[in-house]
Amino acid sequence: MKSRQAPMDLLETLGDFTSKENWDKFFSLRGAGDSFEWYAEWPFLRDMLLSQLSSVPSVATSSDAAVGPPQILVPGCGNSSVSEHLYDAGFRQITNIDFSKIVVYDMLRRNVRMRPEMRWRVMDMTDMQFADESFDVVLDKGGLDALMEPEAGSELGNKYLTEVKRIVKSRGKYLCVTLAESHVLGLLFNLFRFGWKTTIHVVPNKPGNRSTFQTFMVVFLKDQLATVNLIGSSFDQSIVACNTKQAQALLDGIKIENQIREEYSSSTDLIYSLRDLNLGAHGNLQELQAGRRCQLILGGEGESLYSYKAVLLDAQQTVSPFSYNCGVFIVPKTRAREWLFSSEDGQWQIVESSKAARLIMVFLNASHSHATMEAIQKDLSPLVKSLAPAKDYGHYQIPFMMANDGVKQRKIVYQATSKTTGPIIVEDVMYDNIAEGINSDHIGSENKRFRRLVFERSSGLVQSEALLILKPKSNSIEADKRQTSLSSKSKKGGRKRNGTSISSDGSKDNMEIDHSSLASSYHSGIVSGFSLVACALQNAVSLQERVRVIVVGLGAGLFPTFLHICLPFLDIEVVELDPVVLELAKDYFDFKEDVRLKVHIGDGIKFIQNANVQYPSEAAAKPKEDLSMNSEIKCSIANGKNGDMMKIVIVDADSSDLSSGLACPPAGFVEEAFLSSVKDFLSLGGLFVINLVSRSSTIRQMVISRLKAVFNHLFSLELEEDVNEVLFASPMDLCLQDDDLNNAVDLLQNLLKVPLPSIHAQAKKIRRLK
Repeated sequence: MKSRQAPMDLLETLGDFTSKENWDKFFSLRGAGDSFEWYAEWPFLRDMLLSQLSSVPSVATSSDAAVGPPQILVPGCGNSSVSEHLYDAGFRQITNIDFSKIVVYDMLRRNVRMRPEMRWRVMDMTDMQFADESFDVVLDKGGLDALMEPEAGSELGNKYLTEVKRIVKSRGKYLCVTLAESHVLGLLFNLFRFGWKTTIHVVPNKPGNRSTFQTFMVVFLKDQLATVNLIGSSFDQSIVACNTKQAQALLDGIKIENQIREEYSSSTDLIYSLRDLNLGAHGNLQELQAGRRCQLILGGEGESLYSYKAVLLDAQQTVSPFSYNCGVFIVPKTRAREWLFSSEDGQWQIVESSKAARLIMVFLNASHSHATMEAIQKDLSPLVKSLAPAKDYGHYQIPFMMANDGVKQRKIVYQATSKTTGPIIVEDVMYDNIAEGINSDHIGSENKRFRRLVFERSSGLVQSEALLILKPKSNSIEADKRQTSLSSKSKKGGRKRNGTSISSDGSKDNMEIDHSSLASSYHSGIVSGFSLVACALQNAVSLQERVRVIVVGLGAGLFPTFLHICLPFLDIEVVELDPVVLELAKDYFDFKEDVRLKVHIGDGIKFIQNANVQYPSEAAAKPKEDLSMNSEIKCSIANGKNGDMMKIVIVDADSSDLSSGLACPPAGFVEEAFLSSVKDFLSLGGLFVINLVSRSSTIRQMVISRLKAVFNHLFSLELEEDVNEVLFASPMDLCLQDDDLNNAVDLLQNLLKVPLPSIHAQAKKIRRLK
């Protein structure tokens, strides 16, 4: 007769609890026909276990009369008698699995006659060969603890629990009998945080048992995805006071986890990990959920070269004809603060235009500055594939899109930093095609060169853009001589005078600014709006009167210069907040002041407000100073005969706060107090023009409502190829020719010294709002 070894001797044969060979050896030495319980023997587990099995919601709430008793899986069954006791208690649909062939055959022989409906299979519990949602209950008695030996790490435990979640039916249960060590609880709480209800119960100890450890049953009920429930328990500290250290660790773990779960439940703007989302933090990612939006962190140590802040958005209308199942939209660091990318409303606009069923917006930051776009896409590809919906809503290839400006070639001409504006760039560019926002009247081919002024704070918004043309040879020779003289006096690289530019590499070119054209369509749109007051402009010319124009925002000075050339009867005053911008306009865009074109450095709102005050005419002789010296400036504005000449106010300034949703103008220029100041300044007539740039319909309506409240007449010109909308307002019916704009445009064209063919088409798009 074969002798049996003592239990402690057998335990020494195991060593590694995750080794199949060790378990085969253990069960061979143990022999058949005898059960071995690591902990929680049947008499003390029975009542709790039978109660849990009798209240399985997936069975109790089913309307299918043929459902029958719950389907139970016992993974890592070993030679425990728990399955046999359950069978004898009436639960016949039990499947037992273990990766030890020896113990499975032994248990099969032991039960084949007495419990014929019981099933036994040789199978690895970390890679189960069952269909999804096959079981009502998974009963784990020590299996997870065996996989989670501290030396083994959590890899096997993670694989096993992932399989458990897959095979449990909706409203089914995972019953985990465990010693509830901290590293085991940590994995359990993390993986079952979303979409599962969790309760913890104490398994009574055998009377007189002096065991070092207390056994627990952790019950997980499969609930709706994305729900987060606090952990419940059926005990207090006094019940487990027999083991103070273990009990305190458990109570502390529950407290910390519940704090995490409360945060998830109460916050609406959490940033999730990719793991959280795959665990069901925002529902089933395999399916589209119309209007779903969640922030997440992609990648990180061990997963990718870089980590990325991202936003996942499911299209708000799932019935749209999508071009892509899933798309990625990369936002450069310089554009991340723009309303279009930082606000929810703006992000939904990007989703709609992308034609993707699901869009993942990825925001780059300083850590990505040295990586090529090819490297970033390669790094992101495996991360975003796991976020694609399973159903094919469009082409399955995941395209990478990016917010850019369609530039084919770019040469930095000069860079500066201003205390007021921040980093400023002057650059020469060529476009891939006729780029969006460029006036097609002045582009004959895609090989045209343009000089642009860009503020880095809003790199997606070009401040000014000029067409570059070849200089006549005679002018070029003279310019070279002047440049040689200048370069001997100054060591500033990249400075440009009188049309010849020297880039940072020291090379020259013979291009100059074409001041006879407008490269920006919204500038020609502003001019087309002058047709609304063309009659008044004609009267001023006939009477040889001047028309006062105040432009807030100099940019590169291109628009004021064009007005100065085309409409010589205008007295133009430009208000610019930043003196550095004025210097760049002079140095790189050939901007020049004269008696009919002046620039004041100061605040545009204060300038307009002070423009309504008349001062003695002798003050006009004083030198022009900063707006802080108000008396001289005020006088220079009120230099008409009686201050009743026709006036035009144009606000063409950008906002430094792009997150507000209002890129142009700054918010102060659409406040009712400022609008009232403009109305007072225009007096009985004139025209107020605002270049409005906002992708938010709510903000647009707010601006229009305020203008309607102050002015009697309001017109709009929306440019299809641009985000700009030009608004024209006037206090009174001073020759407003909206009923016969064709004749008014012809009248305006006759006044222009330089033809501007585009204004006919643009004027037809002007619509009355009030």
